[in-house]
Amino acid sequence: MLKEIIVNVGEEETRVALLEDKVTMEIYIERTLTQRLEGNIFKGRVENVLPGMQAAFVDIGLDKNAFLYVEDALPSRSPEENHNSSVLGTNICDVLKHGQELIVQIVKEPIGTKGPRITTHITLPGRYLVLMPTVDYIGISRRIDDDKERERLKELASRVKPKDMGVIVRTVAEGVDEEELTQDVQVLTKLWRKIQNRAAYGPVPNLLHRDLELVQRILRDIFTEDVDRLIIDSRYEYEKVLEFLDISDPQLKIKVSLDERDDIFEDYGIGLELEKAIKRKVWLKCGGYLVIDQAEALTAIDVNTGKYVGSTNLEDTVLKTNLDAAVEIARQLRLRNIGGIIIVDFIDMVEDEHRQKVLEVLEKEIKKDKTKTNILGITQLGLVEMTRKKVRPSLAEMLQKPCPYCEGRGKVLSEETVGIHFKNEIYQLARQTSADTILVEANPLVAARLIGSGGANLRELENKIKKNLYIRGSANQHIESVNIKPIYDKEDIEEKTVPVKPGQTLEIRIEEPHASNLNDGIARLNGFILDIEGAGALVGETVPVEISKVYRTYARARVLRA
Repeated sequence: MLKEIIVNVGEEETRVALLEDKVTMEIYIERTLTQRLEGNIFKGRVENVLPGMQAAFVDIGLDKNAFLYVEDALPSRSPEENHNSSVLGTNICDVLKHGQELIVQIVKEPIGTKGPRITTHITLPGRYLVLMPTVDYIGISRRIDDDKERERLKELASRVKPKDMGVIVRTVAEGVDEEELTQDVQVLTKLWRKIQNRAAYGPVPNLLHRDLELVQRILRDIFTEDVDRLIIDSRYEYEKVLEFLDISDPQLKIKVSLDERDDIFEDYGIGLELEKAIKRKVWLKCGGYLVIDQAEALTAIDVNTGKYVGSTNLEDTVLKTNLDAAVEIARQLRLRNIGGIIIVDFIDMVEDEHRQKVLEVLEKEIKKDKTKTNILGITQLGLVEMTRKKVRPSLAEMLQKPCPYCEGRGKVLSEETVGIHFKNEIYQLARQTSADTILVEANPLVAARLIGSGGANLRELENKIKKNLYIRGSANQHIESVNIKPIYDKEDIEEKTVPVKPGQTLEIRIEEPHASNLNDGIARLNGFILDIEGAGALVGETVPVEISKVYRTYARARVLRA
């Protein structure tokens, strides 16, 4: 399998993409204004201890206090020990006190309204090892499956690890010798002493250690022997990469190349993948599609046959779609960095053998993901329950924000609903005001609904309220927002509400044929309707027209021929 890492360095953000056989599998983005917090180490002060939640809030100097669960506050033990038994019998008040100072590390970025989650169990990742200064333990990466190699590395780790500290041997350490592990340990223990020194003499709260920048983390965590090449588009960052590899792994320098093209992400097709990765619908190669809906703690993925109709029978069509979906779901979880609870609604399969086959493909693809993921099985309905560790915001959370209009609902009120609601507002204002005229400013869709075909709704409204009513469409008006106000000086009201004058010429796009006279075309100017004589065949074209006659709710015009 061809593995490539593409690095794009911009003025305000750095982007990294991992490609497998030319397919984008993972994307990392770091922006200068939103520094990554995961992995940073702070000295903080306990602000609140909450026995009812078995947790505490700790001030570490950020906008929001950090959340410390009792399990993360207890003295460190071996990761192999059963933590739950000791946690159940422990009261948070026996572990932490208000005002207590402690060294903590961020393990989960602040997401939405939640502050960061922290732990007192510090880990310092290096190239080949992860140092755990607070626990005496030796662990070997589960991705190293050769028993002899695991034993060899465990023996080396026991010799190089500092007294009363722990180490976890990373996957990249497979095949390395004792000298390289020793060098890694020396660097990490020196770093830990610096952190302790800053904690002893610095203020509280205080940042003690900031994790590496994105490109350096990629070199440390992802750029291994199985990566074929790393391409970077910045000469300055390219030279920094070579300097970093001089210290950490000089053999990899030959795989690094500089490519100063204008837009490396677009040329490798990554820009298009970024656009797709924030859409709900994902098309499969067979013609089926996925619908991905992300909530705060749960993501629902629905599988559909779409355009795929198969060639033999329904069960084979369903199986083919589900198998393609299983592969793509594993990729989308990595690409979008989706974490938390994940529910996948596969298309119902009659045969148990088919369900098992889909599950096996999903498990096989999930194994390629370095982020811890658990698959809990498949139900009779074809639902698969999964969990994936969430330590940083997803790609959608990184690139998007909740809509300020719908406030994250994903939907807005229809023009019919808004029109009915504000019609009642018009009635109410008409009863309260002494003005003879009322001006309504609304989105063009709502304005058209209030005016009605040929102005029928407008005339009916005026008859009921016994006042003059001017309705003005504005493209800048949000569909759920309507401004209604009384007008006492109505001398220039028509000039303000009617955007055209007789004899005026303008370029206008013909939007649709007239509903009752197909020979004419309809155009709109900020919601104001233009009935254009003889333009029914020009739908979709932009043509010059001359206004011939102006009415209160629409105007007639004719096409100017060259």
